[in-house]
Amino acid sequence: MTSFGGFYREYACAYNNPLSCDRPLETAQELKGAKFCLECGFPATLPEQAEIKGNGGTYQVNSYLGVRGYGRLYAGVQVKDKQPVEIKEYLLPNRCFNEQESLQRKQVFQRVGGVKLADSRVQNFRLVSTIEAIADEKADRCYLISQKIEASQTLNQYLTEKGKMTALQVREVLNQTLQTLEFLHSQKLRFPSNQVQDGIAHGNLNLDSILIKLANNQQFYIYLCDLAIWENLFIPPAITQPAPAQKEKDLEALGWVAFYLLAGRTVDYSNQPLDPRDSQQWSTTDTHLKQFIERLMGLAAPFTSAEAARQALIQLPKEGQANNSSSSAEDTPENQKFKKLLLWLLILALLLLGGGIAYYFWRDKGDDDSKYLQWSSLLRLFADVPNVSPGRFSYAGERTGTWSVIIRQQVDNSVLEDVLTNPIPNAKAIFQYNPVASNLQSPNRPVTAVKTGNSNFAITSVTNNITDELDKKPVAYDGLLVYVEFSKRDTNLANALGGKITLEQLRQIYTGKITNWQQINSKLPNVKITPYKPTEPEAISKFQEIVLKNDPQDIALFTNNVTALDTTSTQNQIREEILNTTKSGIIAFGILSKTKGQCTGYPLAIANGNTTAIQPLFQKRDRRPINTADDLCQHDDYFFDVDTFKTYPLGYPIFVVYPRDNSLPPAGSKFSEILTTRQGQCLLNKVGLVPLQPIPDAIKNYACQSLP
Repeated sequence: MTSFGGFYREYACAYNNPLSCDRPLETAQELKGAKFCLECGFPATLPEQAEIKGNGGTYQVNSYLGVRGYGRLYAGVQVKDKQPVEIKEYLLPNRCFNEQESLQRKQVFQRVGGVKLADSRVQNFRLVSTIEAIADEKADRCYLISQKIEASQTLNQYLTEKGKMTALQVREVLNQTLQTLEFLHSQKLRFPSNQVQDGIAHGNLNLDSILIKLANNQQFYIYLCDLAIWENLFIPPAITQPAPAQKEKDLEALGWVAFYLLAGRTVDYSNQPLDPRDSQQWSTTDTHLKQFIERLMGLAAPFTSAEAARQALIQLPKEGQANNSSSSAEDTPENQKFKKLLLWLLILALLLLGGGIAYYFWRDKGDDDSKYLQWSSLLRLFADVPNVSPGRFSYAGERTGTWSVIIRQQVDNSVLEDVLTNPIPNAKAIFQYNPVASNLQSPNRPVTAVKTGNSNFAITSVTNNITDELDKKPVAYDGLLVYVEFSKRDTNLANALGGKITLEQLRQIYTGKITNWQQINSKLPNVKITPYKPTEPEAISKFQEIVLKNDPQDIALFTNNVTALDTTSTQNQIREEILNTTKSGIIAFGILSKTKGQCTGYPLAIANGNTTAIQPLFQKRDRRPINTADDLCQHDDYFFDVDTFKTYPLGYPIFVVYPRDNSLPPAGSKFSEILTTRQGQCLLNKVGLVPLQPIPDAIKNYACQSLP
């Protein structure tokens, strides 16, 4: 709840609040091209259709949404692919910031505006995903382009509209927010400047920087936004600057948020700030929750971390239930000290014994449990997905594409299509797969089927041209593998290439600019290159997008000069040349599900520019990327490493695409929820797709074994 009274005191706003005042908006609407409010001179709002150019693309303003925190919000789209975005406009008005102050803040904003996981994984910890931080060199404005969270509002707006929350609802807000803070405080994060930092405090947690997205049956999702590291850059120098962000202060701020949610307001009836020390102002009978919030606020023994707080919340007794975990009255400080001493002696004795055991199992486990936080947050079974509407729903996919391949596969004594047709029998929802035939000119026919109403939703990786009336949710990763001859002889092409190739070399090979392997390296064999492409339009479309950058000239050369051959035939051709002791010059690519389980061709690691080549296929025993010395015919000994695959240049998500129309049954969104349960991710992993998150698979603890 940011108060802007006197915030921009240099502007004589009639309402003493130029950021939220209506006149800058009215000025922009009344006078085309107006830059400043006619009454006080404060920067006017951006007009509709205004374009903002950044390094990652151009963004167009669709409509003004209002103010949040220290900036103004707009709904917009990315011009290239029409994907919806949220644009937050920050102001550096020249009466409040001098030229040097403005320049300095712009430079810092571009360096720190937005965070991502340092290892480039796609995270799903409900932190609003930032796309790009842009500083306008010609105006006193900066823009943060972010993922748009549909149907969301701030907690402040929620309280205004719906009033106070129940204790159960507040517990869920706390649970989700603490999970996000745990991620934010502990993970290695990368800023736009490429600087990496071990965790960061939010520093600006309040009712305006926490979003709530309401779902059916009172379910909701919490998202955090507006981190202090960039938000506070736009506080005028004349205003007292906040203290540096601290992780423990995030917990305190969250406690205040929870207190306000229970009360349904931030001030009492005499317009004075609520006081948590006044027991009469606590609007709840849940004493356990009250004590927990008091610890968050620092009114009782504080928590040491977000992780500790969340664990305590999980173990918190329900309202009216006795707290069996609390210490008894007889547990005096002296007894507690004695117990601690005994505990430390016991720990010390066990360390020597446990050290050797831990080391033994560490070699097999090899993973930090923190990497499974996202897995642990998933619903366990299909049946755990709530509010699945009954009825018969059809969905589309490419007839020769990935989904059509994997859905026919046998998994756990059943065909995957049979499992997914009626995934929750009690819900009486039937999902019928109706593949459609695409071609190279129109590879996104499944999406077209959704637009025309012929299908309730689609599953596809080709989503470049989806429009605002559609939404998409990732359910797994797919990708392309590029492979060359692989045999036991030392002179095979995979060995000669060092097991890798670059995107640029692929582009030149597939456009006919490189026709002999020695043109890449004089040490390679003097053999003509024979490139093949697969027959799936989906695979061709992704290759043209990633490798050829959708360049029309390159696509024309690729289309006219490269032979299309189905993957099985290509592999047979390589095998025949190996048997005839011919030096094969074949190079080909194909989708994961058709190329992983073969050992005729070696899947090359792929490098993008001067970066290290990435090999996503790992050997199970040593948990390392494969190399040309491995025997790939032992199919069960290899797997795709999820974290590595997320940075693999030829990897891409598979999406469920469905209408945004709330008047329709949410068949697509529910099917995506089904596929992203633990049960769904395990099944997709077993048929050759790459799950969205790592699945625990330590020896004797493979997470999928305990699922249907």
